[in-house]
Amino acid sequence: MRDQAEKLRVLARTLKHQVECEIRGTQKKTRIIAVTSGKGGVGKTNFTVNFALALMSFGQKVIILDADLGLANIDVVLGINPTYNLYHVLKGEKNIQDIIVKGPQGLQVIAGGSGIQEMANLRRWQVEQFIAKLEELEGMADILIIDTAAGLSRNVMSFVLAADEVIVITIPEPTAITDAYGLVKATTTKKKNGVIHLVVNRVESAQEADLTASKLSIVAEKFLKLNIGHLGFIYDDPAVSKAVKSQEPFLLKYPKSQATECIQRLAAQMMDQAFYPEPSGVKAFFGKLAKLFG
Repeated sequence: MRDQAEKLRVLARTLKHQVECEIRGTQKKTRIIAVTSGKGGVGKTNFTVNFALALMSFGQKVIILDADLGLANIDVVLGINPTYNLYHVLKGEKNIQDIIVKGPQGLQVIAGGSGIQEMANLRRWQVEQFIAKLEELEGMADILIIDTAAGLSRNVMSFVLAADEVIVITIPEPTAITDAYGLVKATTTKKKNGVIHLVVNRVESAQEADLTASKLSIVAEKFLKLNIGHLGFIYDDPAVSKAVKSQEPFLLKYPKSQATECIQRLAAQMMDQAFYPEPSGVKAFFGKLAKLFG
C-alpha cells in the first residue's frame, strides 16, 4: 500500500509541475544523456566531467547528475565538496534544485552519496520516485548528463532507459567489449527506439578505436539488428591521469593535450558542429600575426 500511495503522490507532483510550466510558458525541453558502461574502470566518470565542459564550449548549459548510487565520485574528480547530495533528496530533507552546486566554468553538479549503503540498495519505488523528481530539472539546462554506475543493475538500467540518448564507454579490452555488448543488448531489449552512441576510451591509435568499434557494431547488427553510432574515441593520454590526481578536469588542466582535442571533437559531433583544432607552433604564430595586421 505504501509503495502504491507513494507512486500516486509522485505522479500527482509530476503532472502538477508540467501543468504549471505549460501555463507559465516556461517549459523547455532538456536533452537527457546517460553515460554508462558494462565494465567498471573504463574512465566513464572522467569522460562525463570533461564531456560536459566541452559541451559548454558550444554554448550549452549543462547539469551533471551523479547517479552512481552508493559510490558516487563526480565531486572528487572535480575537487568540490557539496554540503548536500542525493541522499538528502531521497530522505525528503531537500529538493533536487537545492543540492545543485557550481563546478568549474559554471558547470552545475548534483552530487551522489558516496559510501552510503542505503543509496546502493534502493527499493524499486524509491528509484522510480527519484527519476520522477528529475522532471523538476526540465528547462533548467540544455543538457542533463546522468553518470550511471557500471553494469546491469536495476538502478543502472532505470536511468539508462529513462534517458533520451545513451553513451556507452568501453576500452579496447575483450572483457570490456563483451560487457559493453551485454549492456547494449539489455538496453535494446527493453527500449526499442533509443539512441546509443559508442565511445572507445584509452586507445593507442585511431585504427585501434575503429577496430574496437567495428567488433561491437558487427555483433550488434547481426544479433540485435541495431546500428550503433560510433561517436569517437579518446587517446590513452598521460595528461588524463595527471589531471585526476590533481582533481581537475584534463580539459582545463591540459587544454592542449590529445585527450582534450578528442573530447572537444566528440562534443562537436554530439552538437552536429564542425570542429577545428587550434593550430600550434609556427603555423599558429603566423596565423595570429596575420590577424593582428589584418
